[in-house]
Amino acid sequence: MVTPPQRPIRVLVAKVGLDGHDRGAKVIAAALRDAGMEVIYTGLRQTPEMVVSAALQEDVDAIGVSILSGAHMTVFPRIMAIMKEKGMDDVLLTGGGIIPETDMHTLHEIGVGKLFPPGTRTADIATYINEWVATHRNF
Repeated sequence: MVTPPQRPIRVLVAKVGLDGHDRGAKVIAAALRDAGMEVIYTGLRQTPEMVVSAALQEDVDAIGVSILSGAHMTVFPRIMAIMKEKGMDDVLLTGGGIIPETDMHTLHEIGVGKLFPPGTRTADIATYINEWVATHRNF
């Protein structure tokens, strides 16, 4: 049994680059809120630097990146590199979108958390974030 944290989990949901399709990100943000998390949505056309800066300012436990543009092999490594630069080793980087399985494995090897394809149940995403935070963050 996972012990819930003392405060709500804080998640930053981000859309990086020129990908203007944000319906899925908004659905995930609402589902995470419904699951009791505090959600900060960055809006469209963010850079990796903007995402990490916002995550630091908001003191989040997790960053969720929604990406449908095909730039996942650029975006996730860049965000991960900036997070490491800033000492954010205890913040989950996760996300979802159109990402081939082989790329998911490659991204996981560099430290990106589980990535979710379209059609994933929102409850599964919330459960994953809850469990990750419970085992990796000190409250």
